[in-house]
Amino acid sequence: MIITITLNPSVDRTVEIDTLTRGAVMRANSVRVDPGGKGINVARALARNLHKTRAVVPKGGSEGDHLISLLAAEGIDTVEVPIGAAIRSNITVVEPDGTTTKFNEPGAPFTAAELSRLVDAFLSAAAGAEWAVVSGSVPPGTPEHFYADLLGMLAGIGTPTALDSSGPALASAVVACPVLIKPNREELSELSGRRVSTVGDALDAAESLLHNGVRTVLVSLGSDGALLVTSGGAWHAEAPVDLPRSSVGAGDALLAGFLAAGADGPTALMEAVAWGAAAVSLPGSRMPGPDDINRDAARLHPSVDRGRALTDCR
Repeated sequence: MIITITLNPSVDRTVEIDTLTRGAVMRANSVRVDPGGKGINVARALARNLHKTRAVVPKGGSEGDHLISLLAAEGIDTVEVPIGAAIRSNITVVEPDGTTTKFNEPGAPFTAAELSRLVDAFLSAAAGAEWAVVSGSVPPGTPEHFYADLLGMLAGIGTPTALDSSGPALASAVVACPVLIKPNREELSELSGRRVSTVGDALDAAESLLHNGVRTVLVSLGSDGALLVTSGGAWHAEAPVDLPRSSVGAGDALLAGFLAAGADGPTALMEAVAWGAAAVSLPGSRMPGPDDINRDAARLHPSVDRGRALTDCR
């Protein structure tokens, strides 16, 4: 069982258009609504591929009711923690070449009592789990050290942790030594204080984090695939996408694939990039199922090409 927590969940509306023009009236070609939030997306990807998972989520307002109904429709096992404020709604605009523009609301603030109930629910669900996934942004007013404190509590009950966040929440939590972190290129640069323009830069930055106590760094590199760095070695893999539809949730699918495959070594890395590429091929923040994943497209490079320039981020 893999347990996730999403402090800042959302109801995500994805609009596909021909070309985004600022200040113009845009006509949508298609619209879809999905449950959103990084931990929720990890759980959705795992559930679609028949891996046991449970998502701990705050539920507030009519948006919270909508979120829970969307998760129920996908067969996601949830632990709902009621809150007073409404959860957020986000909008994503996608152009035919896969260019994605996101409009994210800040999210619902928590009271101290609500945060305490979320922690209790997560620790209870995570006891004895294979992994506890702590991911996503934190709502306004949440202490920056919240994730660090939570990781310490999870270590106390012996549950391995995977961390995927950004900004101060990520920086403060890394010192709590999660087993695994999954930054993207920009987050890795910010976290390490190093410019990341090549695969070699990413490798050096990730290795600097290992020295701080993190055991595994899984770096999502957009169309350049992903880089896995551990004390035992480093591997680079990618899975090209012919027709990108949306990059929303691709990193979450990548993390889910890595955990589902055992979270260890190049085999898990190849599974991860196959899941991530499948997500990019799908509309909105839809998570890939077994029929969407093309493992034959995943390529493990025989060695890490340190001089290879990176192109973009997803």
